[in-house]
Amino acid sequence: MNEIQIDHGPLRVVEESPAYWRAVFDSPPLNLVGRAVIEDLYRLLARMDASEELRVVVFESANPDFFLAHYDMSGDTADVVRRAGRSGLGQPHDVLLRLAEHPVVSIAKIRGRARGIGSEFVLACDIRFASRENTLLGQPEAGSGVIPGAGGTERLPLLVGRGRALEIILGSDDFDGETAERYGYVNRALPDAELDDFVDSFARRIASFDRRPLAAAKRLVNQVSLPSVDRLLDGRRAFSEALTWPETHKRQAALFKRGMQQEGDLEDHFGAHLADLLGDDVED
Repeated sequence: MNEIQIDHGPLRVVEESPAYWRAVFDSPPLNLVGRAVIEDLYRLLARMDASEELRVVVFESANPDFFLAHYDMSGDTADVVRRAGRSGLGQPHDVLLRLAEHPVVSIAKIRGRARGIGSEFVLACDIRFASRENTLLGQPEAGSGVIPGAGGTERLPLLVGRGRALEIILGSDDFDGETAERYGYVNRALPDAELDDFVDSFARRIASFDRRPLAAAKRLVNQVSLPSVDRLLDGRRAFSEALTWPETHKRQAALFKRGMQQEGDLEDHFGAHLADLLGDDVED
């Protein structure tokens, strides 16, 4: 087993074998998705491209409470959204598209909170396994004044159906592991004590197979199950427009006032706070 930290960044790679890697998000305190995470994901994809032996990568978090909290809204990562990748999409969209289309199998082992782009990241993975007791998934953007901007509106309906996708996106609430499994948001929700062994066993099973049939099968499934680049571009444009809305600025200011991107009750119970955000916090 070989462990590598990518360019001293927030993503560590543990090479369990040449065919099976674990990629561990480790960006205290909340695992926010900002420039450093996106850049490390690009570096990881480059290493995946270069490996002829790799079959499967498991993504997990070093923080048991936050898989990936959400996008870093502090403002110093805005250029990452504007900068286009080779697909023509902004880099957050582009890196998730490349992950979904990559011949290597990607598995999200979800323990903790994954909201916003954190949720969109796990949606872009091929397979999702979650802790039944310690998972909260959500797309809280509408309640925060924007819309999902990295594929949530495009990928969720294909997994859970139109009605449940609208419930998740428009309701902007948190969904526990058991509900997420029932909806199809994740493949399975397992008891937390069983999650690690189950995912490790499943990944090792895939890693024991030949790469060519795995890649061919994934490519064929992708053809009938992934949104088009044009649809993702529509989502990116709509998200960028939403960032200019005055009501969005009010809601974002209210969220920071309540403690967004800091350890505390808002990040722990994000969905609950959105229900009463139209109070004193957002008044002129």
